[in-house]
Amino acid sequence: MAGAPVSGRKARQASRPTRRRLFGIDRSGPPPAATLSGHPLNPWTLPNAIGFARLAGIPVFLVVALSSQNGEDALAAVLFAVIGWADYLDGFVARLTGQYSRLGALLDPIIDRALVISGMVVCWDFQLLPRWAIALVIARELFVLALSRYGIRHGLELKINWPGRVGVAPTMGAPFFAIAGVHWLALVCLYVGLAFMLVSTALYVRDGIRQLRARKLSSSA
Repeated sequence: MAGAPVSGRKARQASRPTRRRLFGIDRSGPPPAATLSGHPLNPWTLPNAIGFARLAGIPVFLVVALSSQNGEDALAAVLFAVIGWADYLDGFVARLTGQYSRLGALLDPIIDRALVISGMVVCWDFQLLPRWAIALVIARELFVLALSRYGIRHGLELKINWPGRVGVAPTMGAPFFAIAGVHWLALVCLYVGLAFMLVSTALYVRDGIRQLRARKLSSSA
């Protein structure tokens, strides 16, 4: 009986995330079960509350940015940065508290893409970045959003790949630095992010096709 509390403490310590996993450095292993298809949405969690706040902040950012004189606005840049970096905060809170949810897994990429598209809309309106590249970024984001909806409806698991993960920061950095007035850095981020995102999109399509082919083979066997 005396060993029971000790073993309980050991079990709790073993279940705690490591520091590398807590800060999102270690992403090995399967995704949390609560985030997978077929599980309840479970909207009322602290990470989802952060996600809802991020989503509500996007129209505020658009109003501030589009009301500026030339698109270069300090408040708009700060709002964009806060909404973007809060993505890491809700992930940190989810890992810290264990409050994973299916809704969070679905909502986060939608908010990220909505933020990128909103930033690119501002850059398009004020011609802060080359419009051909802006159009390509927006088209890519909308395509991946449609692809993810298709995957959900057909039971495909399109996991984020490393080019997509690496490309998030420069893609978000492009409109941020353009609105902040650092145009040379905005252009660097734009082209680097675009390259990673196009590779990522090709990998998503390849993985989806492979899963569909594997399903057809298994059903015909």
